[in-house]
Amino acid sequence: MAGILYDSAIFRGLVTDAEAARLFTDSAEIRAMLVVEGALAKVQGELGLIPETSAETIHRASLEVEIDPAALAPETARSAVVVPALVAAFREAMAAPEHAQYVHWGATSQDIIDTALMLRLRQFLSLMEARLAACLKALGRLAGTHAELPMAARTYGQAATPTSFGATVAQWGRPLLRQHALLSALRADVLVVSLAGAAGTLSAMGPKGPEVRARLARALGLGDPGAPWHAERDRIARLSAWITATMGALGKMGEDLLLATQHGVGEIRLASAGGSSTMPQKQNPVLPSLLVALARHATALDATLQGAALHAQARDGSAWFCEWLALPQHCLGLARALAVAEELATTLSPDAEAMARHLDDGAGLIHAEALSFALAAHMPRPEAQAAVKRLCARVRETGTPLRRLARAEWPQIDLSAAFDPRANLGTAPQDARAFAEAVRRL
Repeated sequence: MAGILYDSAIFRGLVTDAEAARLFTDSAEIRAMLVVEGALAKVQGELGLIPETSAETIHRASLEVEIDPAALAPETARSAVVVPALVAAFREAMAAPEHAQYVHWGATSQDIIDTALMLRLRQFLSLMEARLAACLKALGRLAGTHAELPMAARTYGQAATPTSFGATVAQWGRPLLRQHALLSALRADVLVVSLAGAAGTLSAMGPKGPEVRARLARALGLGDPGAPWHAERDRIARLSAWITATMGALGKMGEDLLLATQHGVGEIRLASAGGSSTMPQKQNPVLPSLLVALARHATALDATLQGAALHAQARDGSAWFCEWLALPQHCLGLARALAVAEELATTLSPDAEAMARHLDDGAGLIHAEALSFALAAHMPRPEAQAAVKRLCARVRETGTPLRRLARAEWPQIDLSAAFDPRANLGTAPQDARAFAEAVRRL
């Protein structure tokens, strides 16, 4: 098995999202770093920090040169960061030493790496916004279509009261709707340029340093943080927390689908399922299982990234390396999970007959709460609760349906509504439709 499943030729089809994966490759990182180096030189040329002719030459070359990632490996293994090797390869590729000497003027490796990361994260968040919207639209359609389809709500794994399938879908979707609403502020907080120099003081650029940073931010379409953030990793931690919360909502959907498709329940049918190497009958819920696994993995990655916020002194290599190990996987997991969730929401179908069977299983205990409130119109509530609890015990002892026992106990009271699932859905249909409408307003 490959060290990282996202890079595995065997498992790539299961866990990898190709569109997001292209943002987290060596080539993508090199291209982003060259863009940063080129933009930095251009800004410095405009401000007279380096010769303008050299700045234009560096900027043009940054858009044209091709650098082999493998060629950077030996030096990176020694220095831990790729920028020294990148700068050396860039200068050599320019074949113009009189101009190449001004590459990377006054910057440090972390400036280039972190800013290049932000360029790629900007593309990633745009992709996730589109994925999240598509997933929400699929869930909204599903919730609206099945707003009044009765099913058993379960608490602690036991039948509780009737709800609707549409309300269940809305429960999956509402956290995602909230996560979608947070994206605009998240972008503004997280997507900022990094330019602070060797120790966070911009000393090599003199009094023009802050203006260089501001212009670089504008040139790259990023925010200007107004200060160094080499050792301030709350932005990465905030992004990680958003990813984790989104994954938690997707994992909840996966957990519910695993339970709804299990043998003996079968309330939801999946359009695609996995097979077994030995059992011909198996229809394994692979995609819901993947959602759960990715969500659990996300919590572990988030713990690493939150811990990496403990960034010692002006720069901390070990904490920074932890980000490199965890953040790409965190992003790729979310991308795949959103694609899987959209596919499930688009293709799954509820089994109304199976849902009805679990609402009317012969015992009728799921209607106990509704019965107690119906009786509360004719007797004190505590007395009604005690009476229904006593009848529930008799149901378990004798197997006699609750409806029959109730009719025998209170023949003078019309209790038919208490045993009608559609009459006891409460706000479930409205909740489902409200969610569907909120999605339509996106």
